[in-house]
Amino acid sequence: MNQKQRLKELVALLNEASKAYYQKDTEIMSNLEYDRLYDELVDLEAETGIVLANSPTIHVGYEVLSELEKQPHPSPMLSLDKTKDVEALTSWLGTHEGVLSWKLDGLTVVLTYENGELQNAVTRGNGEIGEVITNNAKTFVNLPKQIPYKDTLVIRGEAVIQYSDFNRMNDEIAETEEKYKNPRNLCSGSVRQLNNEITAKRNVRFYAFAMVADVLSEEQMEEYGFDNTVMNRFEWLSNQGFDVVEHFLVTEKTLAEQVMDFANHIPDNDIPSDGLVLSYNDIAYGKSLGRTAKFPRDSIAFKWADEQAETTLLEVEWSPSRTGLINPVAIFESVELEGTTVSRASLHNVSILRALALGLGDRIKVYKANMIIPQVAENLTRSNTLELPEHCPACGGKTSLQDLHGVQSLYCFNPLCSAKQIKGFSHFVSRNAMNIDGLSDATLEKFIENGYLKTLPDLFHLDRYRDEIVNLEGFGEKSYNNLIEAVEEARNVSMAKFIYSLGISGIGLANAKVIVAHFKQDFDAVVAASAEELVTIEGIGDVLATAFYDFFHDEVRMKMVKELLLEIHFEKEEESENRTLEGKIFVVTGSVERFANRNELKDYIEKLGGKVTGSVSKNTDYLINNDVTSNSSKNKKARELEIPILSEEDFIKLSQS
Repeated sequence: MNQKQRLKELVALLNEASKAYYQKDTEIMSNLEYDRLYDELVDLEAETGIVLANSPTIHVGYEVLSELEKQPHPSPMLSLDKTKDVEALTSWLGTHEGVLSWKLDGLTVVLTYENGELQNAVTRGNGEIGEVITNNAKTFVNLPKQIPYKDTLVIRGEAVIQYSDFNRMNDEIAETEEKYKNPRNLCSGSVRQLNNEITAKRNVRFYAFAMVADVLSEEQMEEYGFDNTVMNRFEWLSNQGFDVVEHFLVTEKTLAEQVMDFANHIPDNDIPSDGLVLSYNDIAYGKSLGRTAKFPRDSIAFKWADEQAETTLLEVEWSPSRTGLINPVAIFESVELEGTTVSRASLHNVSILRALALGLGDRIKVYKANMIIPQVAENLTRSNTLELPEHCPACGGKTSLQDLHGVQSLYCFNPLCSAKQIKGFSHFVSRNAMNIDGLSDATLEKFIENGYLKTLPDLFHLDRYRDEIVNLEGFGEKSYNNLIEAVEEARNVSMAKFIYSLGISGIGLANAKVIVAHFKQDFDAVVAASAEELVTIEGIGDVLATAFYDFFHDEVRMKMVKELLLEIHFEKEEESENRTLEGKIFVVTGSVERFANRNELKDYIEKLGGKVTGSVSKNTDYLINNDVTSNSSKNKKARELEIPILSEEDFIKLSQS
């Protein structure tokens, strides 16, 4: 392939990746792969002198597509040039003062305030034209509704969803493949909703990082005490009520140390980021440097030089799910990355797998994206010998390659696929659902193969196969009796756990509990609920409401539900009159002693009016950890935020006070 052909290929690949990222909130290649190809394109353009009209090196972002109103920006919103070298960053700063801040990983938004009130909010879009999201921005949880400044104010910032909120929402989704992929995609989809009620439920936050000062006269700047420095603008915006991105004043002598300090805080930073931004503190000096066709010269981005390790690809595991999606996972020789041993990394989909040109035995480089998530960085061998399985690894049925919005994924559409059946049964009998002990996936597989189980109601009639089960390898009289006893105990179940056990797409136990509480434990009312009524319940958005409504209005599923109702009895969940934990937010970590497990502790907290989330943040009221003095990341975060750390004994005293 000659240079001109390679140039065209790189432009097409990068534009397709940008289109998927900006238009469809999905990814067809890793950030590391995109950066590598982009750098190759830059070098090739410099070497040949050829820059194609549609090259991503001269375009910012991608044209946005949605039903939202479009609006041009008064001045272009440019990308930042970038480096992964601290020495290059120091050289760029030279003898000047700089301001170093997080490069937040969300959706850039421009806000305009008039007379102290928010008048307009527009996404970055392609840098020249964005989407109007004013109504959605008004639901951002930390955005001031009114500010003291009464003249026109235009600011730029990042809309983000914190890891703690992201994890909480994913905790409420039962199926792995239905969980949100990352906070950035979830935030982008949340901010660009046509119904701002959905945005409001996602806990989107806004962090300001710049003022568009061109709208201010010199008299106004003097009146409000601007000294034309970035640090001053951050302080002023903070005084107006805005949360601003965390930032520090640096010089060439302190820059490297400050970069390292940011790096050390990545594991416990609750706000998604993908690097740092360095700006000249002197705004006038920065502006005097002008801009290139794509980059301003007053700021530069620093991307983490992720620690990489070379290893050998041993296998690609294809993991079927209850929905039919078959996920590829890379299995490789174990390596040490960022202090942990890693041997597996998700390949996400067929598009990414093919872009890596994988083959068994290939030498690959792996890393942790943003120092957290294991990823395959590149394939050094690129043998491209890996073939997609033609048959589902679970049932042997024919697989089907599907293309959704330009992203290829592998599916099994066999309705009788054992993976779908086993995972469906496994979910039904799990601890947080019907809690039928003694039915591992291996046992369920045997029962399904032998014809004992065809539908969920069959679980309550295993006594029909007593002799066969007793004589199964690994079973016996005692195991059989224990199983039947567990089945009988499961006949008495809470309504919320029963609904969760049905495996309704996206409906976790927490969702089921709020739905049941809303309808006052009236199952007929739950089943008859419209999507419009469901969406009014806290935590239930359009997608969940539609999935819930569709499930109970499917003839086949309702036949199964009615058969199950003949086998069970709903235990009335009495609400505790003692609501001593009303409105309090807890995080639980470590082992528990006074409760059977963390789920039992979580249930106890919820009955007393509290909530349990997965990550420590400034919204957390208490961290429960029996090892109060440990230096775990959650304990460290709690101490930094001055959040009390309670042992179980301390917690029980609190709950009973």
